Amino acid sequence: MDTVETAATVHQRDKTVTIEVNAHKVKMPAGRATGLEIKESAINQGVKIQLNFVLQVQLPNGSAKVIGDDDKIPLSEHLAFTAIAADDNS
Repeated sequence: MDTVETAATVHQRDKTVTIEVNAHKVKMPAGRATGLEIKESAINQGVKIQLNFVLQVQLPNGSAKVIGDDDKIPLSEHLAFTAIAADDNS
């Protein structure tokens, strides 16, 4: 049983998904990621944000939910995030 779980985990890590951060495409390993991991990947792929920005996931109903640096969320294709400066009141 451990072998099957390990193989599935390895297979999952080999897959990538493309998400959006501030309208920029960002490739991430499939599975779950923390808010901090999402911001780090976005920065490494050229998105002009900083690690202290507030990250929000865009929900299907048009609202947004804040994702903390330690919050883990499942990633899927076309998931969209916005990252804004913590002091931005817009």
